[in-house]
Amino acid sequence: MFDFLTQPNYPKSAIGIEQNAISALQLRREGRGRFGVDRAATVELPKGLITPSFTDRNIASVAEFQTILEEAVVNAGLMSQKSWSVSLPSSTARSAILTLDNAGKGQLDEVLEWKAEQSFGAPASQLRITRYQISNDREGKQRYFATAVKLSVIDEYETAFEQFGWKAGLILPRAVAETRWLLNEPSAMDSLLISSQGDGFTAVLLRGNEPSVVRSVTCASSEIDDEVYRLLMFYNDRFSDAHGGNLLSRLLLIGRDLVPEKIRAISTEAFGRTLAIVRSEEVGLSLPVGSLSFDDLAAPAGLAAFGWK
Repeated sequence: MFDFLTQPNYPKSAIGIEQNAISALQLRREGRGRFGVDRAATVELPKGLITPSFTDRNIASVAEFQTILEEAVVNAGLMSQKSWSVSLPSSTARSAILTLDNAGKGQLDEVLEWKAEQSFGAPASQLRITRYQISNDREGKQRYFATAVKLSVIDEYETAFEQFGWKAGLILPRAVAETRWLLNEPSAMDSLLISSQGDGFTAVLLRGNEPSVVRSVTCASSEIDDEVYRLLMFYNDRFSDAHGGNLLSRLLLIGRDLVPEKIRAISTEAFGRTLAIVRSEEVGLSLPVGSLSFDDLAAPAGLAAFGWK
């Protein structure tokens, strides 16, 4: 998964933008597939400054946003850094798996654009679409994992960067960046990312290091547990093997609205067994002891990790 991301030389520093905070960090490599946080800082945002949206304005005050953005980078000791990867709030983007019927080489781009417009609800000319091919479905039809962000939304964030002379080499939504920590699993078992956001959560199921299901669930915080249960039951119905078992082995939970003890209990009720909920150290990121949180750093650290080949 994301092989195309490892070819260019992407920055090893990243900024993570969320509704409630901005994080800036730089990684160091500590071994094969393992990273440590070299420098990092997180600064909280005032309520209402960022309103993540796929269609509407995101930043209420660019000047105030730039002030806090600079504070995060200065606190991390990264003010000399000019090239960044950037993770945006998941609600700013839409992701989908696009399945093509039959398209000749000359029609491929046209068909993909049409499929993207149908899935994302906006003309392709108004979107920045990141896509890459994954394995065919059971019927042999081509499939692509695609993520779209409106150009007007990206322009808001890039304009804020321009004041500092910064260049964003890679911009992806939070949940897509966070899947980095579930890649390269040697076993054939499935992994599931559940990433909370202000209006619910995004779930990405990985099979063979490829996304198989992408779900964005809109719900109140009090409804998350019920929605997670429905998600796991959906997995059980669709992916259980012929003997009644299932292949889901790992859950990665990111977000303070997700309580591991509750999710473990939900998995036991849904599957009859308790799923493993992995921690940052188990997926290859060592965090320093202190106030830094994996919930804040998982997305930008995932992008920064792509800078290491």
